[in-house]
Amino acid sequence: MSKEARKVRDKWRAKAWFSLVAPPYFGGVEIASIPSDDPAKLVGRGVETTLYDITGDFSQVHMKLYFQVTGVKGGQTETIFKGHEYSRDYLRSLVRRGSSRIDGLFDVKTKDNYRLRISIVAFAVMRIKSSQEHGLREVMRRISQERAEALTFDQFVQEAVLGKIASDIYNEGKKIIPLRHVGVHKSKLLAWPGAEKLVTEVAGALEKPAA
Repeated sequence: MSKEARKVRDKWRAKAWFSLVAPPYFGGVEIASIPSDDPAKLVGRGVETTLYDITGDFSQVHMKLYFQVTGVKGGQTETIFKGHEYSRDYLRSLVRRGSSRIDGLFDVKTKDNYRLRISIVAFAVMRIKSSQEHGLREVMRRISQERAEALTFDQFVQEAVLGKIASDIYNEGKKIIPLRHVGVHKSKLLAWPGAEKLVTEVAGALEKPAA
């Protein structure tokens, strides 16, 4: 065996496998397994999965979820929800000829000081007037901000991803225009308590000299 081949094999032998686990508000299920020779190097790493992989409900396969590793305990990682989005194919499938699409983009802050940017989309069953579009967008803004102010980050994320916020907007918005679909189709975590500490830990892991 060549020295180069032996070196590659030794590198893999030095690595241990770690279980990437979803946060408790997503059931704490295993998302993936990943090898690393140093647990500190996992901190800050992002991972993508689908809501289907967590719930087992195939109707949720179109929902992509993004998590980030915040710490490692034993052979398991701790993660935080960093955002979600509809798959492009699913969003495209919602478009119908002769109907209107209404988009809303809002920055919200939960009662425990997490800041998120959420994108809400609604599809009407017909063409609508600009005044109706403005009215529905105001409903989107008001409900999303009210829910954020009343909920913790964990609770708000669940309501955004699982459809509760969209349902509330749909029920009030249909009084303005007939609606076919409403959804929080994208979200992104902008800032959270402890974010600066995570950045420092990631920088430290990257600067650590190789063994």
